[in-house]
Amino acid sequence: MIARILVAEDEDIMRITVLDHLRNQGWQVDEATNGCEALDLVRYNRYDLIVSDIRMPGLDGEQLLDEVKQLAPRTEMILMTAHGNTDDAINCLKKGAADYILKPFDLDDLTFRVQRLLNILAIKARCVSLESCCGQRHPLIGSSAPMQRLLSLISQVTQTDSTVLIQGESGTGKELVAAAIHYESRREDKAYVRVNCAAIPAGLMETELFGHEKGAFTGADQLSIGKFELADQGTILLDEVGDMPLALQVKLLRVLQEQEIERVGGKAPIKIDVRVLCATTKNLAEEVKKGTFREDLYYRLQVIPIVVPTLRERFDDIGELTGFFLEKFGEERGLTFTLTKDATQAFKNYPFPGNIRELRNILERMTVLAPAPEIQIWDLPIEIRGVKEETEEETGNLAAAVAAAEKKCIRGALVKTSGNKTEAAALLGISRKNLWEKTKQYQL
Repeated sequence: MIARILVAEDEDIMRITVLDHLRNQGWQVDEATNGCEALDLVRYNRYDLIVSDIRMPGLDGEQLLDEVKQLAPRTEMILMTAHGNTDDAINCLKKGAADYILKPFDLDDLTFRVQRLLNILAIKARCVSLESCCGQRHPLIGSSAPMQRLLSLISQVTQTDSTVLIQGESGTGKELVAAAIHYESRREDKAYVRVNCAAIPAGLMETELFGHEKGAFTGADQLSIGKFELADQGTILLDEVGDMPLALQVKLLRVLQEQEIERVGGKAPIKIDVRVLCATTKNLAEEVKKGTFREDLYYRLQVIPIVVPTLRERFDDIGELTGFFLEKFGEERGLTFTLTKDATQAFKNYPFPGNIRELRNILERMTVLAPAPEIQIWDLPIEIRGVKEETEEETGNLAAAVAAAEKKCIRGALVKTSGNKTEAAALLGISRKNLWEKTKQYQL
C-alpha cells in the first residue's frame, strides 16, 4: 500500500517544493496551508506521516503535534524549523515527534528521513501483527483509518478493568475485539469465558451464568458452577447481551455493581473478581425505548462503548483480509491462492452485507470450487461479479440505467482515491458537495 503523507506549510514556495518532490518519489501526498487545515484533514483521513512547519498561523506545529497524538497516535511527524527554532523542535521531540529538519534543507535529506520513518512504521506494524497472532491466535487485520482508531481504543481499554459494550453488525468481528481486550490485559493468563445469551433457553440462563446448589430444583442432583465463577480473576464475554431476559437483567446489574453472585438455591452471595465484556448486534438505546432492556443496565454496561466498523466502512482493508484468508485456506490445502486484479476490484465494489464473515465464507468456497489457484472474476458468485446490476441496466428504463451507471462511476472513483472525497470529486469533475449528496443518495 502506498504511504500517505500530509505536508503542512504556510509558505507557498516551500510547500509546493516539498509537495512536488515527495510526490515524485511515488508517495500519496496531501497539502495544508496552516495547522487548522491540517487538523481537519487528519480528522477525516489516515496519514502515515506528517511533515509540518513549526511556525504557522492559527495552530502551530507543536499544537498540531498534541492534537495528532490524540486523534491518530500511530501517525508520525517530522517538523521543519528555521535555525533559530531548534529549541522548539527538541521540545517537540520530547512530546513525541519522530524527527526534525533545519531550513533550508536538501530535499534528498528529507527523502531519506521520510523513507527511514516509513520503514520503521512497517516494522512496527509487522510486530503488532505477530504479537496479535501469538497473543490471541486470531489477529485483528486492517490498516484503514477506522481499524486504526479501533486498535488504538482497544489498546487504551486493556489498561483498565471497566465494563466494555461492543456493538456492531453481525460478522464484523466483535468476538475478536473482546478476545483482543482480554489477551492484552493484565488478566491474559486467567480464564476467558464466553457466553452466547441468544443460544441459551431463557429458563436455563440463570443457572448457566450463576450456577446452582444441589437440590435447588428437580434434577439438580449436584452442585453446578456457573460461568461467572469459572471466569473468576479473568474475563467473561456476554455475547448478544441484548437477548437477555428482563428478569435476569436485574441480577446482572447487581453482579456489576456488587461484584458478587448468588447461585440458584444458594443462601449466601459469593464474591468474584471478573471483568465483564458485552457484545450485541442490537441498538440497546432503541431496546430501552421499547422496554425490552433495562435503562439502568444499559448505562452500566456502556462505561466504555466500542463500535466495530462494518466492512463497508473499511473497504481499504479488503485486500489485506482476502490475502490473510487465502493464505490460511491455502495452507490447509497445500496451495497458493491468488485473486486476479479484476476479481480483487469486484470484491472492493461489493457492499458485503454479511461483513467479514461473508467475505471469509465466499473465499473458502472459492478455494474449494475454483478450477485453478488463481481465482478469476468468473469464479466469483454472481452478486459479486455485478451481473445483476448489469442486467438491470439493460432491462430497466432510461432513468434507472443512468442512475446505475452514475452509481458505478462514483463507486469506482472512491475506490481509486482510497475514499478521499476531494480527489474523487476532482476525478469525476463535480464539486465535493455534489459528490457528498450523491454518495448519500446511493448509500455509498
